[in-house]
Amino acid sequence: MEANLGAILTAMVTPFGADGKLDEEAAVRLMHHLVEHGSDGLVVCGTTGEAAMLADDEHLRMIELAVSEMRGRGTIVAGVGSNDTRHAVWLTERATALGPDALLSVNPYYNRPSRRGIVRHYEEVARATDLPILLYNIPQRTGADLPNDLLAELAQIENIVGVKQANPANLAKVEGLRIYAGNDDLLADVLDLGEPGGILVASHIFGPEMRRMVDEPDRRREISGGLLDAFDDLAIAPLACSVKAALNLLGLNVGAPRLPYVELDEQETQTIRAMLERHGVLQAAQA
Repeated sequence: MEANLGAILTAMVTPFGADGKLDEEAAVRLMHHLVEHGSDGLVVCGTTGEAAMLADDEHLRMIELAVSEMRGRGTIVAGVGSNDTRHAVWLTERATALGPDALLSVNPYYNRPSRRGIVRHYEEVARATDLPILLYNIPQRTGADLPNDLLAELAQIENIVGVKQANPANLAKVEGLRIYAGNDDLLADVLDLGEPGGILVASHIFGPEMRRMVDEPDRRREISGGLLDAFDDLAIAPLACSVKAALNLLGLNVGAPRLPYVELDEQETQTIRAMLERHGVLQAAQA
């Protein structure tokens, strides 16, 4: 099974209104902004989308919105991960019915199952869909790494076609899987491997530049190097929080994050503002 999802996939934040509820109008505006500014597609209800803080009905509504708004404009990858296999299967079945292009499924976090348990988990998830599945390896969040020999084993499961790789130590080709950068600073390395691209966060702000990393391979390292300070500054807080702060400063109002995430404090906000000014993004938005 092939999945041509594009190179620049933005792991989109989930906008909330002043009342704390899902802001569908802001979500639609942001979707269109992103595909008009470098993104080939969107990943909804992932970590940056605060999936852990979404009720199931909100989660599915975000997928539904993205599919209906982006049809023909950009690909949609729906996050369906859970550390409860039954819940992961339930989300997978319902997300599949909404018609995204692919699914993103993180390995079970917190409870840290054995290797055999991870394989069984993904077998059950894969049975629940006919869509391509991307694995998500982010040991700093899940507490467990998916080493490349395990990824190769999981690639034998029908429908599993790729991995969002957020562990730099594992960055290598894996038989049977396409590799997507799971960290912004890995995009150049992944592209140099001949792999498709990345599931990215800074592309909310620097989508055109990250797109150029795909289109201008001779300048890829130069462009990446020029963005490293921005990647570092965005990491001043959980990315959902810092990206929302940046978007709000740029006039793309997406509201505040949900607890236990909190809005940036004054000093953190100034760091983000200074980064946007340094890169000329804030001035361009205000022009």
